[in-house]
Amino acid sequence: MGKVIRLIAPKNTSGLMEMSVAERRYVNEVASLIDRNIMVVTTDNKVYTGTLLGVNTENLSLVLGNVKDPEGKMIPKVVIGGSMVAKILSVEKAFDLAGLAERLERVFPRMVKLYEKEGFIWVMDRVKVTEQGVTEGSGPAAERVQKVYSQFISEMRGE
Repeated sequence: MGKVIRLIAPKNTSGLMEMSVAERRYVNEVASLIDRNIMVVTTDNKVYTGTLLGVNTENLSLVLGNVKDPEGKMIPKVVIGGSMVAKILSVEKAFDLAGLAERLERVFPRMVKLYEKEGFIWVMDRVKVTEQGVTEGSGPAAERVQKVYSQFISEMRGE
């Protein structure tokens, strides 16, 4: 499922939306938490843990799914108003894209290009792999890349 993030920024004198590099990075960082397990600490020190389903970037209101509330009860969905959010903590380890690129390099020597900032790896200039797996490309090369990816994921999870 694709991520849709609505960017809000002040209008400049020509009426166009304008956003600083820092604001764009902030929005991108928050957006990178979508569909990930997070912990939210509220201003009254209550802790909620769940999957971030949505965020309003205007006021930082959050929608969490599969939520464990402060009493340990499981709740299917919770909306936390932005004025109540004190901290947002990622509880998942960041994906090691560089580690995957190194692994792919062993199988495809000198045919792997890492685009870490953009969040993907090109293999043989025709197979694109992200933290979700092979997203572009087909055929035997893409199948081999997916196999290396699956093995890498299994080892990261300790399986």
